[in-house]
Amino acid sequence: MIRADFHIHSTVSDGSDSIEEILKTAEEKGLDYISITDHDTVSHFSQIPRNAKVKVIRGVELSAVDKNNGLRAHILGYNIERPEIISEFTQHILEARNRNSEKQAEILKSYGFHIDMDKLARADGKYLYKQHIMDYLVSTKQVAEMFGLFYRSVFKNNGICAFDIEYLDVIEAVKTIKCAGGQAVLAHSGQQQNFYLIPILASEGLDGLEINHHANSEKDRKIIREYALDYGLFLTGGSDYHGRYEPQPFVIGDFLSEESGVKAVCRI
Repeated sequence: MIRADFHIHSTVSDGSDSIEEILKTAEEKGLDYISITDHDTVSHFSQIPRNAKVKVIRGVELSAVDKNNGLRAHILGYNIERPEIISEFTQHILEARNRNSEKQAEILKSYGFHIDMDKLARADGKYLYKQHIMDYLVSTKQVAEMFGLFYRSVFKNNGICAFDIEYLDVIEAVKTIKCAGGQAVLAHSGQQQNFYLIPILASEGLDGLEINHHANSEKDRKIIREYALDYGLFLTGGSDYHGRYEPQPFVIGDFLSEESGVKAVCRI
């Protein structure tokens, strides 16, 4: 059996582990394949060592939305052949997210928090996420924990930093991945309860569905499997690992792709 985790995030986006650390963990966990699917960027493609013992599939996760109702949807892309097409599609999202996070940091400073902008970690050394702000506040002992009451009251639930950016259209996200020569997969649809999008996206070239994910309940997985059968889609899986930048206990290798996804993504 081939063991593959097709959903991992590194420091190139909103993960706390470097690519080297991810590869070391994947090797220790006995994985055969992984995909580093950083958000809205392909910068990590050039940073993956050529001599890695674990085979790495070139992946990306596009943050998108159904423009008709504002419901979020994430599209994973694998085996991207023309990464420049992805970059052209996502660059303004990276810049908008950075501006948004810097605004959040400035608001916290105005409320008396001490934040040295030059000392904040940034995705790929460039782009600020709210996770980087929280990590700084915890490391400087201004806040007790990453995702506790402070985070929920400030960044969620109409808090002073509870505002976001305008995301990409989900149909355009699928089209862009296909245009770039990649395979498009709807991520963790149980988490965002966007199953209704599957027929629409399948007609635009969607290739697969992520079934093995910690946010998909047993009921969700049953629904996903039925859609996969109805529309001829392969099934993948992954840990959606972010390290300490995500409030979940799962690690690399805890959720693996199903066989149909392994065969399709690894092309075996």
